Amino acid sequence: MIARFLAVFEPFILMLLGTVVLASLVPARGEMAMIVGYAADVGIVLLFFLHGAKLSRDAILSGLRNWKLHLAVLAVTFVAFPLFGLGLSALPFVTGPLAAGLLFLTLLPSTVQSSIAFTAIARGNVAAAVCSASFSNLLGILVTPALVALLMRTAGSAGISVEGVEKIVVQLLVPFVAGHLLRPWIGAWVTRRKAMLTIVDRGSILLVVYSAFGAAVVEGLWSRLSLGDLILIGLLCVALLAFVLALTFAVARLMKLPREDAIVLQFCGSKKSLASGVPMAGVLFPPAQVGVILLPLMLFHQLQLVACAVIARRYAESAPSDLAAD
Repeated sequence: MIARFLAVFEPFILMLLGTVVLASLVPARGEMAMIVGYAADVGIVLLFFLHGAKLSRDAILSGLRNWKLHLAVLAVTFVAFPLFGLGLSALPFVTGPLAAGLLFLTLLPSTVQSSIAFTAIARGNVAAAVCSASFSNLLGILVTPALVALLMRTAGSAGISVEGVEKIVVQLLVPFVAGHLLRPWIGAWVTRRKAMLTIVDRGSILLVVYSAFGAAVVEGLWSRLSLGDLILIGLLCVALLAFVLALTFAVARLMKLPREDAIVLQFCGSKKSLASGVPMAGVLFPPAQVGVILLPLMLFHQLQLVACAVIARRYAESAPSDLAAD
């Protein structure tokens, strides 16, 4: 089961890496860069519109019952993670866009699909995972830009401007709200078309990555980053993931959560969303900076899939016999 799940993600990871290579070798320039940028903007708007239409209001209301668990997930996602990010970005050997990228990674909401899938594999509380992941992504539309404005200036970044706030509202919030308001009429149609959602999800991410890395390459990305920089980012992402996995395990013990809810806290609290992070970075930062800022997120995304696959398998193997038989 785990192998089938990872197989779904592996082609996309390869496409993501292929897009970075393509942008490095053949970056969009001049008028073509403008066309790619506009296409990426359209993809972002469509992405958030469809996610708004897909989000069930009933799921939000029913999830409020397990509010202690959801607050714990949100606290790890939007309080503990940013504190770790501030610590990493303040290290003397982490500077400039790399520091900004590490901090931005920690300000993002949790994933949805992989958090739910790993919770199911581990025999956890799937309904609670759906609610926690949905809450995280819904709040992330507002909380992540606010945290960027509050914290990234401290880390040496320029923060976001009034124009950046307007872009967030127009490209992220308005489409999301519009899609959710239209859910009674188009929600069932959108939910039935999983293939379409997958294409929009991945297509918009690939467009933004190509546009962002292309702009960064034109500005001299690879002349500014060394192999040592890439190794450093990878090691810091491993350390960050290890810290958060240990934290979620410890918090679940302190809260005396039942096994099924502890699994939700670990998987929903330890992840960061590539699907949300890429379009948000495209809106929040200048094109020439986006490529470098996204590098830590792309590495962390792959690491979290591998680590959580191993953890989910161990949870499944140690599940009580009545759960293991489900």
